[in-house]
Amino acid sequence: MNKPHLLLARAVFPEIVDRLAQHFHVVSNQADEVWTQAQLIAKLQGQHAAFTTGGDRIDGDVLAASPDLRICANMAVGYNNFDLEAMTRAGVLGTNAPDVLTETTADFGFALLMATARRITESEHFLRAGQWTKWSYDLFAGADIHGSTLGILGMGRIGQGIARRGAHGFGMQVIYHNRSPLTPEIEADLKARYVSKQDLLAQADHLVLVLPYSPSVHHTIGAAELACMKPTATLVNIARGGIVDDAALAQALANRTIAAAGLDVFEGEPQLHPGLLRAANVVLTPHIASASLPTRLAMAHLAADNLIAYFSGKPLLTPLNPEVLSRDLTAPIRENSGHA
Repeated sequence: MNKPHLLLARAVFPEIVDRLAQHFHVVSNQADEVWTQAQLIAKLQGQHAAFTTGGDRIDGDVLAASPDLRICANMAVGYNNFDLEAMTRAGVLGTNAPDVLTETTADFGFALLMATARRITESEHFLRAGQWTKWSYDLFAGADIHGSTLGILGMGRIGQGIARRGAHGFGMQVIYHNRSPLTPEIEADLKARYVSKQDLLAQADHLVLVLPYSPSVHHTIGAAELACMKPTATLVNIARGGIVDDAALAQALANRTIAAAGLDVFEGEPQLHPGLLRAANVVLTPHIASASLPTRLAMAHLAADNLIAYFSGKPLLTPLNPEVLSRDLTAPIRENSGHA
């Protein structure tokens, strides 16, 4: 079989580029330009595969204009940048990179929870501005973590990692809401208790969002939900932008409807709602929950593994629409000189 063509849509580790170059004709965006949809379509001409990140939207328009494309491998666990239905109709496989980032993301989620509850960012800004002149009994007094009630919305791998840290590391009472309860054995291991969404909102001292994004969960946390939370509660979002109504959250923080928030993801990122930037009682990070060097490298290798396996006829590790694999995709790869 002729060597297939691969587009690396964003910059990635040089060793990953070198590895993929052994199997593909690689067009690499090591300059890390952020392309418009039209530019992405132009770059995809003649490409049989794409190595993508969560910001690269693969939808019906892109697919219709990219007839040679067979697989898109996301270097992310989330895949809301993929229109999976359109990809399936077009016979294009999608893959993601779960598991390898679970513990690192859970670490970060808990770090963000602690920074939010203990007002670390707010107090650091105060100190750096030269405003610290004396001790006072209530200087940046925040909320306790140990012994408090940890609420988790979305109890997949990462949610379970956060629950484990809270229950076993900090003696927290863990409650959660999910599409369905975990098995009794897993609940016992996590010391976690299933509750309704309403009870989760009402009881949690610290609420962490870890559910995957889909249109059905858009604005799952809005003004009504925030009003149900304790005024002393904190909210942490390491899931996806759009799960929280950022405008409603900015208003809730300004009104002290809840005490504070810690956010790693945002609607319309990298743009942020201006009300969040003005709020002192919010910790903001730029979508870096999985950003340890070993984890990001493992994510990139997993995406590469999927790409190599696909064209080698080997089992895919993490296919998102495996029904595509049952189709006759054995037609030879066409060499063409028109690829970008």
